[in-house]
Amino acid sequence: MIEKTDVIQKSCESIYERIALILDSARSKAVSFVNVTMVQTYYEIGRIIVEEEQNGKERAEYGKETLKNLSARLAATYGKGFSVENLDRMRYFYKTYSKSSTVLTNSEELLSWSHYLFLMRIDNPEERAFYEKEAYNSHDALVEITLPEDNTQIFASKYLTVLPDKRELERLITNDVT
Repeated sequence: MIEKTDVIQKSCESIYERIALILDSARSKAVSFVNVTMVQTYYEIGRIIVEEEQNGKERAEYGKETLKNLSARLAATYGKGFSVENLDRMRYFYKTYSKSSTVLTNSEELLSWSHYLFLMRIDNPEERAFYEKEAYNSHDALVEITLPEDNTQIFASKYLTVLPDKRELERLITNDVT
């Protein structure tokens, strides 16, 4: 005979699981929205800094001083995260991704800011694009590749050694057999 407490416990467990799914989904959506907003914001900040540089308003020392002042004002108003180094990273982010930017056009395929910080260290655009795709497709917390300290080359670059996709592999096999 099923006791009343067992029925209540099973009902409570079912309700809990359904609510947990809703909360997990909401959290995931919130994190994703914050990430997209942060990446796009940093891209736009970088764009503004680069546009000022290209208008001839920035000279080497003058530019550094401008970033220092901008950093101090932004940090005072918006908190940490706006050091001169971070502003320079935002500038470099824009310069790196402005020509082939999925940053503003396809927010569903954006990676985290941490991914982009890592990927910007890869000089070869094709290699960088490969690792972007790998990170997005595998939903890695962070791209799992190691760059040497001086970033002169990436050892055993995965992007050069990946097997072809299934159709291409079948085509290659068929051509070898005939």
